[in-house]
Amino acid sequence: MAAATLDDQLQALVGHPIGAGGPSTAPDPVNQPMIRHWAAAFEDWNPIHTDPEAAAASRFGEIVAPPLMLQTWTMATPKITGIGERGGSPVEGDGAEVLRLLNEAGYLGTLATNSEFEIIRYLRLGDVVTGETVLESVSPEKQTRLGRARFVTWITTYRVDDEIVGTQMFRILKFDPSGLVL
Repeated sequence: MAAATLDDQLQALVGHPIGAGGPSTAPDPVNQPMIRHWAAAFEDWNPIHTDPEAAAASRFGEIVAPPLMLQTWTMATPKITGIGERGGSPVEGDGAEVLRLLNEAGYLGTLATNSEFEIIRYLRLGDVVTGETVLESVSPEKQTRLGRARFVTWITTYRVDDEIVGTQMFRILKFDPSGLVL
């Protein structure tokens, strides 16, 4: 029997979770200090994020997190030691099988291309967020100005308990940098 082609191997991963460990759970519940730091970093002075009185008078009735903080709640705490040896990855682990296959096939360059969020509801103080990421698609090989390349798209579904609170589509371009002239 012939060995599966790279396209066959990649397509077999579509529709399956990216990681082997199941959904990731936020290391901390949604909390006021992280909201305050985010709001300050992005100069988001909307009082529903930091002022209990203003938030109570809003349609939310309480403090809510800025909606685009959604993905930050489930991010692993970065480990700086060894980051160079991990190719810049802030966490240890085997990583996604789709990325391993592409790296082994010479698609070593990675460029984030776009991300889209759908916010179903704002997060409230005390919510504990989980996120599960599923591979949505891998494009056929394309010839780009960077070299041969493939688009990889995944969808993360965020939940509080069993309630879906939002989704994020994230797309990268994995490319073969061997032909680049610097």
